[in-house]
Amino acid sequence: MALTLAYNSVGLGRGSQSHSMSSSGKGDVPRYVVAILIAIVGLLFRQLLFPLLGVSNPFHTAWAAVIFAAWYCGMGPAIVTAIIEVIGVWYWFIPPVHSLRLSDPKSQISGMVGFLLFSSFIIALGEANRRSLFRSQSAEQRLQKAHDELEKKVKDRTADLTRVNENLKTATENYRELSVQVLRLQDEERRRIARELHDGVGQILAALGMNIAQVRHESDKLSDEAARAISENAFMVDELSREIRTMSHLLHPPMLDEIGLSSALRWYVDGFSERSKVKVNLDLPEELGRLPNEMELTIFRMIQECLTNVHRHSGSTSATIRLSQENDQLTVEIQDQGKGIPPDKQADLISSDRAGVGFRGMRERLRKLNGTLEVQSDAKGTTVIARVPFTIASDGTAAKSGSIN
Repeated sequence: MALTLAYNSVGLGRGSQSHSMSSSGKGDVPRYVVAILIAIVGLLFRQLLFPLLGVSNPFHTAWAAVIFAAWYCGMGPAIVTAIIEVIGVWYWFIPPVHSLRLSDPKSQISGMVGFLLFSSFIIALGEANRRSLFRSQSAEQRLQKAHDELEKKVKDRTADLTRVNENLKTATENYRELSVQVLRLQDEERRRIARELHDGVGQILAALGMNIAQVRHESDKLSDEAARAISENAFMVDELSREIRTMSHLLHPPMLDEIGLSSALRWYVDGFSERSKVKVNLDLPEELGRLPNEMELTIFRMIQECLTNVHRHSGSTSATIRLSQENDQLTVEIQDQGKGIPPDKQADLISSDRAGVGFRGMRERLRKLNGTLEVQSDAKGTTVIARVPFTIASDGTAAKSGSIN
């Protein structure tokens, strides 16, 4: 009865946790076998101690067997161990031995009942400990499962982000390559238009000027109004020729290909100052020689774009252009004393996605040469700095480093 009470006290019945902890009925058999063997070992060990202890304290080794079974085998096997121990002790170690009779029923029955009572508490404690361990293991398993699921989700999400980043990187590279190709096509188209203006329209205007000059030699045969009209036409043809020539050179200055960057910049700065009334100070290093064609074109277009921005937006009456060479690097600095760029516009310039067409084009040209572009602006003015790496060839000319040959 005491064992049954202990069995019910820990809530073990048909749906007991001990049963749920085993995967099947076959999984319980080894635990019961171990419990039975432990009970037999306990009885055999008590038999070995019989010469020393006699019939006194017959349950000494039985306690150890019950504790071991309760701790490692579970409630059901521990109960079986306790029952086997009671029957075995009763038969072998309670006088008269080797029989199930009792010489002192009151005290002997009290001893067996006490053993069963204390065994029930030991079994209950062991089962409580097993259930606690089971709950801990279940919680750890759930936590590990949740951790594994979270880690899988993180890996999947990371893989998705990696794919998106790779796609974005590829799209960005394609966009930059396309931008460079557009700029190259734009330069080629400018060169073609400039050549057509010079060779086509320019030649026609030259011929027209010569014809008008021939008519002016015989202006004494014309009326005063006709002679005045001929003079005005000659003046307008000369003006148109100069405008066409200026336009052609701005589209693509021939000096850039024929003489080099220094001469092309001096020509452009003088013309810009005359047209815009913005005084430009050009500071070029004396030892600056010929640069690769694409580098010279990039620097020229950058200075052209910056001076256009100075004239249109800064309100400055002066600007400074400074080129310097140091440690295999060419630095181009354009500075004005205008009203500066507003902070929100500066943020747009930093982001290549939101920068204007001019700055985006400069940045893409410089990136193709492994160069960098930096913009510094405040209320005192704006400074644009470009840095382009290059190496000096054995003949003293500059050879650009980077991906462009």
